Amino acid sequence: MHRLGILVLAALVVWVAVSAGAAADPTPGVVVDREKGTVTIDAKVAPRKLAYLKGEVYPIEVIACWPHPRGKKAHETVVTIDAKPSDVHKALESLGLKPGKPVMGEAKEPPQGPDVNVYLRFTDNDGQPRKVSVEQTLLDPKTGKKMPKVKWRFTGSAMSKPDPNKDETAYGADLSGTLISIFPVTNETVLQTSLTMKEEKYLKLETDKKLLPKEGTPVKLIIEVPKKK
Repeated sequence: MHRLGILVLAALVVWVAVSAGAAADPTPGVVVDREKGTVTIDAKVAPRKLAYLKGEVYPIEVIACWPHPRGKKAHETVVTIDAKPSDVHKALESLGLKPGKPVMGEAKEPPQGPDVNVYLRFTDNDGQPRKVSVEQTLLDPKTGKKMPKVKWRFTGSAMSKPDPNKDETAYGADLSGTLISIFPVTNETVLQTSLTMKEEKYLKLETDKKLLPKEGTPVKLIIEVPKKK
């Protein structure tokens, strides 16, 4: 009986350890590396033509969001993700960052929040591993010039009402599915840039198809906390 009790206790310890490990990783598709100061999100190169738009292609205005039909910006994104934006928010907080404040439209003040770096990691069309700043994946199709370097800020999302007739609010980015926006076309997002709606009027961006792998290819979206100098 004594031996049986020890075996039962050992099994219980293993079960608790496994359960604790599962609870510590509640966000599949989102990996936090505290040593490197990064949050890595599973993503795919987004399609630029969606059937319901009948061939019309819109300029890129966001970097990452849920795919169509869940993602409100799926027709103008670089990559699609399945992770909840609020889970990425929590992952960034676990690295010691505090969210600022997003803006929308012609705001008087720029979005607030700590600066981060944003990269895409993938295997290019020549079979070579690449890690590039997300700006390098975008260009002006008329001039061929790359997207200008910008500041990416961890703003966190505005809270929104799932039902306008009720008082309950939810994390807005979990309703829109938008993780990173280039222009302040929405405040239901987790990251915004230093660009304004004035730039949105003339900075029409398209993905660099010579650099990015084909649509649907799995890639890694990396958000990095800059190292202190």
